[in-house]
This record gives sequence, C-alpha cells and structure tokens, in this order.
Amino acid sequence: MKYIIFLLLSWGLVYSQLKREVANLKMENVPEIPVAIEEGSRQYRNTRSASCRSWLRDGSAMIIGTRFGETSQIHMLEAPMGARSQVTFFDEPISGGYSCPDPDINGFLFSKDTGGNEFYQIYFYDLDTGESNILTDGISRNSIGAWSNEGKHFVFTSNMENGVDMSVYISDLKGNQKKVVSEKGYWFPRGWAPNDKKLIVGKYVSINESYVYIVDIDTGLMTQLNPKEEKISYGGASFSKNGEGIYYTSDDGTEFRHLRYYDIKKDRHTILTGDIPWDVQSFSQSENGRLLAFTTNENAITKLRIVKTFGFRELIIPELPSGNISGLKFHPGGNKISVNINASKTPGDIYVINLLSKKIVQWTKSEVGGLDTELFSEPELIEVTSFDGLKISGFLYKPTTPGPHPIVIYIHGGPESQFRPGFSSTFQYWIRELDVAILATNVRGSSGFGKSYVKLDNGYLRENSVKDIGAFLDWIDTQTDLDRNKIAVFGGSYGGYMVLSSMTHYNDRLRCAVDVVGISNFVTFLKNTKSYRRNLRRSEYGDERDPDMLKHLEKISPNNNAKKITKPIFIVQGYNDPRVPVTEAEQMRDVISSNGGDVWYMVAMDEGHGFRKKFNRDYYTNSVSLFFKKHLIN
Repeated sequence: MKYIIFLLLSWGLVYSQLKREVANLKMENVPEIPVAIEEGSRQYRNTRSASCRSWLRDGSAMIIGTRFGETSQIHMLEAPMGARSQVTFFDEPISGGYSCPDPDINGFLFSKDTGGNEFYQIYFYDLDTGESNILTDGISRNSIGAWSNEGKHFVFTSNMENGVDMSVYISDLKGNQKKVVSEKGYWFPRGWAPNDKKLIVGKYVSINESYVYIVDIDTGLMTQLNPKEEKISYGGASFSKNGEGIYYTSDDGTEFRHLRYYDIKKDRHTILTGDIPWDVQSFSQSENGRLLAFTTNENAITKLRIVKTFGFRELIIPELPSGNISGLKFHPGGNKISVNINASKTPGDIYVINLLSKKIVQWTKSEVGGLDTELFSEPELIEVTSFDGLKISGFLYKPTTPGPHPIVIYIHGGPESQFRPGFSSTFQYWIRELDVAILATNVRGSSGFGKSYVKLDNGYLRENSVKDIGAFLDWIDTQTDLDRNKIAVFGGSYGGYMVLSSMTHYNDRLRCAVDVVGISNFVTFLKNTKSYRRNLRRSEYGDERDPDMLKHLEKISPNNNAKKITKPIFIVQGYNDPRVPVTEAEQMRDVISSNGGDVWYMVAMDEGHGFRKKFNRDYYTNSVSLFFKKHLIN
C-alpha cells in the first residue's frame, strides 16, 4: 500500500510539473524559458511597424496603426518622421481608422473584437471629444466598408440577422441601419457611386468563384456585373469618379486577375493590364479621378504602377525600396500617394510619393530593437519539380556561417495564401542566433501563380500539396550547405494541417514540428468552425455531407494517422479561435500523447486565430526557439 501511495504521489508530482500557467497561457510539457533565449531574443522581439490607414479629410495629417504597448492602436501623424500621437488605448488590437469625408464630422471608424474571437464591432471615434461610440449590436460579426461620398453614412457587412449569412447594411453615426442586400451567402460592400445612390457589392463563394452586383439603394434592385456561365474570381471593384464606368479586377477568360474597365453607357468591358501576366493585387483612384494606382503580384514580389485614367498612360515614379507594397492611399489633393512597404530587412513603414516632384519621402521609421538590419538574411527564390512535373517555388533564407545548417520548412496558411518575402524578426533571430536556415514554401494551391495553380489542391487533390513538401525534402537532400538530418516543419492554420500531415507522411525524414492553430481533422473542423465560415471552407476542402468525401476526409486527416508520428511536436492554439477551434488542437495533442509521443502544448486563453498580444507572442516565439534548440539543433 505504501508503495502504491508513493507511486501515486510521484505521478502527481510529475503531472504537476508538466502543466503550468503564465499569465493567460496554459502549457503542458513546455519548459521554462532559459535566460539565454529570453535575453538573446530581446532585441528581435522589440521591433515595430506602422501602416497608413487613411488621410484626414483636409490632408493635414494621416491616421496610422502602430504599437507602443501590448497591441496595435490608432495614432495621428502630422509630418514626415513626426511624433506618433496615440489616440486609442484598448487592450485589444484596433482595425480600421478610416477618416470621415464630411468636413463637419471630425472622426474615424474603427473596429475591434474581444480576445481574438473575430466578432468585430464597429465604432466611431470623435477626435473633438476623444470619445468612441459603438455602432453595431455588440454580438454579431461585422466588417467596416467605405464611407459614402457625402460622409453621412457608411456601409458594412454583418451576420446580425441569423449568425450565418453575411449581409450588407448602411448605417449613420447614430446606429440607424438599413439592409440593402439580404440574399443568403457571404456578401460584402465594395464602394459607392459618386452620387451615393448605388453600391457595388460582392458575393464570395471561393477563391475561384465570386460575383459582383450593382445595387440601387432606394429600390434594392440588384444588377449583376458581367454575368457569365463560367466561374469567375473577382477582386476589387469601384465606380470611376465621374460615374461613367467601373474599375474592377477579375480572371474572366484569363489565367490571372487583370484590371478592367466597364463602360456603363457602351456596355463594354476592356482589359487594361493584358500585357502584365500577373495578378493585379489592389488599386486606388485619386479623388479627382485623374490618376489610378495599382499593384501587381509578380512571382510574390510587389510592383507599383500609377497611370493617368485618360488614355491609361503610365507615370514615371521614383524607385521605391524593395518590398511588399500595400495600403494605397491618395492624398486628398490628388498629387501625392501614401504606401506601406514591408521588406526582408525592414519592418513595415509608410512612404509618400509626390507625383509632381517625383520624390519619395519616408514618413515613419519603425524601431528594430537597435539591430543592424543590413546584416539580416535576404531570401533567394528557388524552384523545384514536384512528383508530377509541376514547378513549385519557395524562398530560402540562409545564415552567413558555413553549413550544413539545420533547416525549418515554413508552410503558409490559407490554403489560398502565398508566402511573400517580408520582415520577420523571428526568422532573422533563428537565422542569425540559432544558425538555422528557413525555406518558406509556396506549394500547389497557393495564390499568385494563376487560377489553375490555385485549384490543384482542392477536394480529393488535397494530399498532392503534401507531396510537394516531399519534393522540397528531395531538393534539400541535394544541397551540401543544408543538413538533411535536421529538418523541421512549421506552419499555422492550413499550414498547421500541412505540418501535421507532413509528419504522418515524412516522419522518418523530419526531426520535429510546430503546428500553430492547425486543422487536425477536416470533418470535426467543418462541424465546429463558425457557421458563417462553413460553406466557404467546404468549397475548398470538400463537403463532408457527401459520403464519399466524408470517407476521404477522414482518411487523410492527421489525427487518424497519428500513430505514424514518433518525433517531437509543439502544438500552439488560441482558445477563442473561431476559424480552427481549440478542439482541433486538443484532439491532436491527446492522440499523440496516448501513443506515447512527445508533445509540447500551449494555449492562450485571450487569443484567437494566432497571437496578437505582445506578451503572448513573445512567450510563444521564445518557446518555439527553445523547442528548436532542444529537438532540431542539438
């Protein structure tokens, strides 16, 4: 009896050591962070970025998003390299920051959720009083659309009616709302006609299928733009400033999304970027309608072009710093445009191009923890051939020290996302301080390489993308400066599924894995993801209500193949995740543990689909670094 009691007490002691809590983080088997990692990563963890959200109506300042505490908040910036004056002070990160165009209303719209649950509420912040007022019901999921041209109303999308369908509403600043689109499905606003009597709205079905409609606000009459029998993918859409046409992007009859113009009077569609064999990513018009700026995604690299709308003649603009370009915002005067640029060696910052003087001015210079970013690794584009002859690509980051180096294969989420080389202080810490190489992959199904490429992993083709990881492993085997015996896989969301599935297919070729908010079983995922997302995901992964597809999804789900995993794995999850519920992480942890596997587990009780709060993010990245030191490097 005494021996049994001793064993029970011993097991209880071990069990208590395996589980611990730090602030809002609950962990199992995650050791304390060593001082060497905590101190060595400090500079890398104290980098910031900034993005322009909008210009004030009179152009006297810009509203920006940046972080000086735990979360990203709204700041005002009045001059290049000027002081950032913080305006919002919430515990949760702030989205939006869209200035009202009415000169009599001094304020902006923003949104925030609670604990990462993504049930965003819309607020108006009054810059005169410093007060913010909620404009939505506090319960539903809402997304901000554009202000009307006169600035008395704004448009937004919400599932307030039934919790499932996303419908389009118009609201004033008192919260008086009018539904203008009530069809079933996922609907969202695009933009207003110049006279504010019509709206462009979109309906999203999948990355390969979407629709654009023009809605008469008074009558509710909806007219489809460019009706076709074939499935078309649409991007942005907006009325021209004179109201005579509509600019939009689509892949109608083409492999890529081109910028197009619809002449309303002539009922004629014209491709404007047919000579550019890449996706047009975003576009924006100056307020006077004379200029149009657009970006293209060229093999995961962003290019900016600015044209005169009359004749579509391209302007000469100054050379920009290399990097990802986003957030095109014309100054109200029409002769300047702000852009956000994020590059491998520099965090996101704001630049303003003067289109008259052809000069570019940097408006923010975000902190990089005192690091010399010129020493950071620049990625190299690589291409490999997969099992079926398909060309796939990735970006390789390498240390400057002699190899062979341990390597982390990074797999993006989506699955229709795309890895684009940008600033990652975490990557640079692993490369410079841990002497680890990073291979960021774009497997089949990634966007940016044409609509045929993005369809190659749908439904029954799902595991072909996992085979692409096998092709990258084969390529690593041929590289003398990479260590084929020290390979890890790391990814989040759908990338988390890819990590788990890679471990079931290539367990003998991998040392360890990090799965962040990953799908472990497609059937339970589709059952438990929020209802407003379910049909959108079925179009990509397959409909589990079909018996054959159900059988297929169960067959390929990682938790049903977990016995093949014998290497250490770190599972990370946000408790409030509405996309990939916490149960996906729990069931994978449990099945690997029951098989005697080595599982580290971390869940943040105040986060959702990823970690957005600095303390949580810092602790998580330090823990992953420790995991790699223990299971990959040593």
